[in-house]
Amino acid sequence: MADHEIEQPVTSTPLVVSRRDLIKGVIAAGAVSSASYLFRASAVWSQTSAPGAVERLVTLTVNGQQRRVDVMKQETLATTLRYKLGLTGTKIGCDRSECGACTVLIDDVPHYSCSILTHTVRGKNIVTIEGLASADGKLHPVQQGVIDEQGFQCAFCMSGFIMATVGYLKTNPNPSRAELAHGISGNLCRCQDYDKILNAMMRGAENLRRANRV
Repeated sequence: MADHEIEQPVTSTPLVVSRRDLIKGVIAAGAVSSASYLFRASAVWSQTSAPGAVERLVTLTVNGQQRRVDVMKQETLATTLRYKLGLTGTKIGCDRSECGACTVLIDDVPHYSCSILTHTVRGKNIVTIEGLASADGKLHPVQQGVIDEQGFQCAFCMSGFIMATVGYLKTNPNPSRAELAHGISGNLCRCQDYDKILNAMMRGAENLRRANRV
């Protein structure tokens, strides 16, 4: 009788992966993915813009300085000022052109920067709250009026009120209280302390007239 070979049961050896090896594998995979992404991004950036496309690298004139900045075609001026140029005095409140906290001057006219596309203001003169004080640090007369009257509570809205007032006083340097209230009525205060704010803005107008007489 022929001997028959007896098949031995096949046993699988469990794959043991240490925590260190697992971390190394994850890091290596991430590096490969990152390199691939960077390669694709470089290829995209090296391409020339199609006819009619919005140029992403633009030059803005902000507070008297030329600033070169990379912006997306749908990017608002408020976003660029705050997150690209670090000018956080421009506040984003409602982000829908209602509260005025983001007010800046564009060619001396107050605008809600949350509703202005950045690429549309190339060649224009933009002034933010940071650009009002003089080079030696002396506050603008309207800013000083806010200090004199303590015309704020949380002050989140204050930079917008100041910018709106500065812009309005360029067209009417000697307003009545009612005229100034109407002139800056596009700005809202979440604390609703409008009487103190208006006192401060009127003091700022007085300070500005006095400074212009000197």
